[in-house]
Amino acid sequence: MDDNITGITALEFNVQRSSIDVIHSLETLLSKDQVSTEASVLESYGQDWTRFTQPAPLAIVFPRSTNEVADIVKCARTHKFALVPSGGRTGLSGGAVAANGEVVVSLDKLNTIEAVNKTDRTIAVGAGAITQAIQAAAREADLFYPVDFASSGSSQIGGNIATNAGGINVIRYGMTREWVAGLTVVTGTGEILELNRGLMKNNTGLDFRHLFIGSEGVLGFITEATLRLCSPPKDPTVLVLGLSDMDAIMLVLERIQGTTPLLAYEFFSELAASKVVEHAGVARPFDTKTPFYALIEFERDSEETEAAVFEAVEACMESGWVLDAVMSQSVAQARALWRLREDISETITRWTPYKNDISSTVSKVPQLLSAVDTVVHNHYPDWEVCWYGHIGDGNLHLNILKPENLDISDFKARCGDVSVDIFEAIRGLGGSISAEHGVGTLKAPFLEYTRTESEIASMRAIKAIFDPDEIMNPGKIFLAN
Repeated sequence: MDDNITGITALEFNVQRSSIDVIHSLETLLSKDQVSTEASVLESYGQDWTRFTQPAPLAIVFPRSTNEVADIVKCARTHKFALVPSGGRTGLSGGAVAANGEVVVSLDKLNTIEAVNKTDRTIAVGAGAITQAIQAAAREADLFYPVDFASSGSSQIGGNIATNAGGINVIRYGMTREWVAGLTVVTGTGEILELNRGLMKNNTGLDFRHLFIGSEGVLGFITEATLRLCSPPKDPTVLVLGLSDMDAIMLVLERIQGTTPLLAYEFFSELAASKVVEHAGVARPFDTKTPFYALIEFERDSEETEAAVFEAVEACMESGWVLDAVMSQSVAQARALWRLREDISETITRWTPYKNDISSTVSKVPQLLSAVDTVVHNHYPDWEVCWYGHIGDGNLHLNILKPENLDISDFKARCGDVSVDIFEAIRGLGGSISAEHGVGTLKAPFLEYTRTESEIASMRAIKAIFDPDEIMNPGKIFLAN
């Protein structure tokens, strides 16, 4: 049959019939209210914060347990369809995009948060638990979950773990990986694995937990986690410093970090500050406009610490590195100052930014920033480039803002061209093309700039063990063979 009376080809007919069979099998496996094919739901759950790919999932499913996730994976193996995990969809690399008729597995309903175990200093949560809710549960028990970032109010812990999220506290507390005591995962074969079970000491061979942290769902889906907690910082206090130039960023870090351990050391450019002030209604920290700003958080645990920090800031001003400064005097003021940094990402979304999340060793950050900034401005001198990032751990966020009159597909293509030169500069400094956002689809073509051929081949071999049918989040991290 080439064409029938309805005007569709035999291939199209078979695809439609297969799609109907898949949806029917999912509705039988779960329930009809756990399977959605509504256009608005498909669009919402078929993409993350990236906007360069048109979402086109076949259906969205909402499992309520680990066993149901395992059943969905087994169904996918039987009926040969691919799966894409969906958490809070706050990712910035296309890691949760479904553009080729995949079934999206939403973890929204796996949002349990158990009581804090104060003895073990752990908390057991479902993968769909919101990061901010976990932080609140820890706080109620007088403990602290330290991984934090601007999207914590909507991101889910499963996605945080799957991308090894970093954020604003990495300089003190490290990445998400350091806080995962145990995981429950469903592999691409439908097998349920319980990894480490919350143990602090467990030297019994390979720790598969660390394979799944940062794996972006290509080996299997995280469904439950046990997280470590710690004591909260004492009287966290925020400083915002206006910096004279790029070199001052690291000079100030070295001077103040030698005074007291820091909770955070963030930076942002004047362009970033002006966007937030103009469009997010955030007040400037002081009247002086400077090329760059540093936001520093430290524990004001004694008068001696406060005096030492004051002395360090004064020394930086005398050296000409700092042109103006303000220190928070209350929790409310500290939160207001943090908005200068945390509101940047959401504010600039109106310009559909092309994001590069890059890193080097901390000492090479000025070289990295200078080299990349030169590359971008040499290619597109009239484009706005918005810089901010976690300087204290070597992580810069480069945001190229789309000109209003430029088509989004042309913009993406032109940014992709300049990315090659950017990543060459990063490779020359021994850095990474993705510090904390993951690889997803946007960085997959450039993985070789950070990983060797041997490393990529080894990663593919590991994926083949856990996902022999290649149904788990296809097209993410690796380009298709």
